Amino acid sequence: MAKEKKVEQITDMEVDFAQWFTDVCKKAELIDYSSIKGLFVYRPYGYAIWENMQHILDAAFKKCGVQNVYMPMLIPESLLQKEKDHVEGFAPECAWVTTGGSEELEERYCVRPTSETLFCEHFKNVIQSHRDLPMCYNQWCSVLRWEKSSRPFLRHREFLWQEGHTMHATAQEAEAFTQKILNLYADFCEDVLAMPVTRGQKTEKEKFNGAEATYAIECMMHDRKALQAGTSHYFGDGFARAFDITFANKENRLVNPFQTSWGVSTRLIGGIIMTHGDNNGLVLPPKVAPIQIVVVPVAQHKPGVIEGAQALCERLAAAGYRVKIDTSDNSMGWKCAQYEMKGVPLRLEMGPRDLENGQCVLVRRDNGEKSFVALSELEQKAGELLQAVHDGLFEKAKRNLEEHTFAASTLEEAKAIQEEKGGFIKTMWCGDLSCELAMKEKAGMSSRCIPFRQEQLGETCACCGKPAKKMVIWGVAY
Repeated sequence: MAKEKKVEQITDMEVDFAQWFTDVCKKAELIDYSSIKGLFVYRPYGYAIWENMQHILDAAFKKCGVQNVYMPMLIPESLLQKEKDHVEGFAPECAWVTTGGSEELEERYCVRPTSETLFCEHFKNVIQSHRDLPMCYNQWCSVLRWEKSSRPFLRHREFLWQEGHTMHATAQEAEAFTQKILNLYADFCEDVLAMPVTRGQKTEKEKFNGAEATYAIECMMHDRKALQAGTSHYFGDGFARAFDITFANKENRLVNPFQTSWGVSTRLIGGIIMTHGDNNGLVLPPKVAPIQIVVVPVAQHKPGVIEGAQALCERLAAAGYRVKIDTSDNSMGWKCAQYEMKGVPLRLEMGPRDLENGQCVLVRRDNGEKSFVALSELEQKAGELLQAVHDGLFEKAKRNLEEHTFAASTLEEAKAIQEEKGGFIKTMWCGDLSCELAMKEKAGMSSRCIPFRQEQLGETCACCGKPAKKMVIWGVAY
């Protein structure tokens, strides 16, 4: 049975998914447009989601021995040019500062699109010995990429992210750390954001500029398109050689260290919206929701109702939950629709009869299920239901991923499946760029990743019929 729609200002996703997404971003007060195209205002509710993500990720990074630093936002053009492959990939998106005050600068400064070159300049100054390694740094910042088109959270000219940069004594250590971070991202998406992921390696065509290998996690949205949720790059010693970064190893010989780089951004908020949201608005995973439980008094004009609800609010807050009480004069129907639209995982209702019976009602945002809970068990039951919301969101998203991942043996079959059903298409691939380009040109799909979990779907490439080397997942991506 279809769920009753409560927010008319939100377009149905089945009618226009892109407009639904924009409506949710605006109506839920996550983001606003600024006077410059592609530069957005993160409103308090949207920024609070990012703060909760930061808090969890930052703690996980620190457990891996990562320290936070901050680099300048401007990069001299001469510094950027030291790594040709890297700069060529970003050149079309670079924004340049050419004037300081009223004077023209002797050299152009690029507003950072990413910070590999800045970190390398610093590493050259501070790495001397093998005892300095590994050197594991991360910064939380914004970057600027002059994109031609923009969409809230998914494609900003300026966006918020974290970028990790590490140096290691050996290639093996650097490669291991690259994959360690990728798995950290994957666990975060699944265990915190309730977003199932596909882990794998990018093809040569899709890897990061200047990297030897790029690893990624790919997620499937409601509309069966792919979202690249996070990447981790192994650079080898290419940047170290370009920037003349050396250290004295245990044999006292000067050698180059090996580098990694990795990052996730506020595009994850877009991923949450498109993975879990519905036609009534946001559905937030409990671990990053700014408000985990909203307390709504029923018949609050009756004696003792507001006081009883306030006492429950204080108990929940003391137990560590992020909780809010709404005692405004808005109607009960308005309040329920409002907090559903803002994606609050649990709604606690309490009226005069509940007070008499020593109970309250907890309502799950993900499925509308109601539970009558004894007040003596409130803190425990709230925790159990929040976990149930997370698990329900994850299982629903996992079903969407599994039910819309298909195998194909030819390019024509892959194209037909994509046009009819959408989703991820897995095929065997010979490894040639020409076949990858053919899939994009003829079927409209890019390679999403070479999954770590390989399947033998056949012996030949779906594009050319030559002997296959790997299974690849293809899809239409944001």
